[in-house]
Amino acid sequence: MPRISRSARLRASAAEIVHAVAVEGRSLDAALREREAATAAEDLPLLRYLAFGTVRQHFRIQAWLRALLERRPKRRDRIIESLLAVGLYQLTGSRIPEHAAVSETVEAVRVLRRQPYKGLVNAVLRRFLRERLADAEPTDDEARSNHPAWISDRLRRDWPDDADAIMAANDARAPMWLRVNTRRQSVAAYLERLSTAGHAFALLPGLPQAIRLDEPVPASELPGFAAGDVSVQDGAAQLPAAWLLADGGSKILDACAAPGGKTAHLLELAGTDARLDAVDVDPERLDAVRANLERLGLGEAGRATLHAASADEPEGWWDGTPYDRILLDAPCSASGVIRRHPDIKLLRRDSDVAALTGVQARLLRRLWSLLSPGGVLLYVTCSVFDAENGSIIKRFVAETPDAEPAQLLPNNNIRALMRERGTGYQLLPGTRGLDGFFYAALSKRHPERAA
Repeated sequence: MPRISRSARLRASAAEIVHAVAVEGRSLDAALREREAATAAEDLPLLRYLAFGTVRQHFRIQAWLRALLERRPKRRDRIIESLLAVGLYQLTGSRIPEHAAVSETVEAVRVLRRQPYKGLVNAVLRRFLRERLADAEPTDDEARSNHPAWISDRLRRDWPDDADAIMAANDARAPMWLRVNTRRQSVAAYLERLSTAGHAFALLPGLPQAIRLDEPVPASELPGFAAGDVSVQDGAAQLPAAWLLADGGSKILDACAAPGGKTAHLLELAGTDARLDAVDVDPERLDAVRANLERLGLGEAGRATLHAASADEPEGWWDGTPYDRILLDAPCSASGVIRRHPDIKLLRRDSDVAALTGVQARLLRRLWSLLSPGGVLLYVTCSVFDAENGSIIKRFVAETPDAEPAQLLPNNNIRALMRERGTGYQLLPGTRGLDGFFYAALSKRHPERAA
């Protein structure tokens, strides 16, 4: 029997990842991590490209498969559908030559131990090319938008003039943004290091520590990454720390802190006398926060205390001293970062939004009681759904006598990119290469001023 090529094994691995997401309901990142250990380092970029791309184009590809397959494979052989999806993505979303895409995908059937399906895979891929199905206008709404109906319906309701642009941005590959650790060197000095290493980049006025690379690279290849000189963080996620600390702040709470990018940024910007509590319910993810702080040289004793606990149960971790700054990076649908996590379109459900809004409202109520008079709470989500954003804040302000909108977005360059939504601001995904985020700042009136 002929030796199986490395390329065929790569296609089979991509199909297993796609199957784990689309059929088993697992996260794309988790499924990818399992396969990466068994993949040669030089093959990892292509594996990630195929897995992410196929999941990203899931609804369009599924429409093609429905047109191409007269009968679905048996339940135990549904991995073949995932392999076909990887094949179709190669033929439409990559620069891989058609003959290589077809032959290596057909060969991957052997890797998956489904030899009887070799003929089917070959016939389906060749028919797709012959009938030029990629050029046909989709007749299915989900295929046309490449989004589940519930997401496109919400977007059209919340953003009637922007829904198509948001969905197009969701289907694009996200750029790589960096955050310079200015406790170690200036941005200008780091830009020189990037240029010397051959990396092209762009800057965005209003984001003083942010750099957008023209081409993504593994973090380990960035100058000074291991030494803590730089972090990988989207530009939109770099805004909260700067805004929250614009007028100072010495006792800070970072609620729902993991994976810790904003925690680190707060410590990079805060004064040396500032003390920060970072709370997250997941101990393993909190370990990642701790490791990140150590890498950045921010693990000094006493500056940050990490609590593995539920943020809405402060009696288990709060010392009783009010905070003057609170960052609530609330759990949400993550509908603003679909381009980074395309499996959201497959794994989230409309009912999840209602459940999440309950969590968000509860966190706001509980954490508000920890804020000192005159203090500021910054509510942040990576969602574009109004139910999780403007509606939550509007209802909270109406029900909370001592809550009032605080000054936010001091930088006009950034404010001009956003949409004002009541007491908050929305950054739509894809705007100047940024992720989709919502921000609302609330200040706590002194008792004599409360209504």
